[in-house]
Amino acid sequence: MNNKVHVKTGDTVIIMSGRDRGMKGKVLAVSPKEGKVIVEGRNMVSKHVKPRKMGEQGGIIKAESAIYACKVQVLCPRCGKPTRVAHKIYEDGTKDRICVKCGESL
Repeated sequence: MNNKVHVKTGDTVIIMSGRDRGMKGKVLAVSPKEGKVIVEGRNMVSKHVKPRKMGEQGGIIKAESAIYACKVQVLCPRCGKPTRVAHKIYEDGTKDRICVKCGESL
């Protein structure tokens, strides 16, 4: 089974489908095993939290939920468009991720 994900932590992405379609955000965490990512401030869910310690407040909090990585695309810093990620290997052996649309390094 292939566990590769095209986004990395810290990438700016745009959500392509679902309730938050068209919204941008920064990737907080990537889970390659599940094929999911967590985007900052997007796909918010209500979570019921019990107080764990004496005097701690319980209640309903808002938290980011995971989204399938196939539903997000990396935002190119140069052209500002959602793009697929290509890989380029240079003569000195270094590998780089580049924008498919404009060729800029991500």
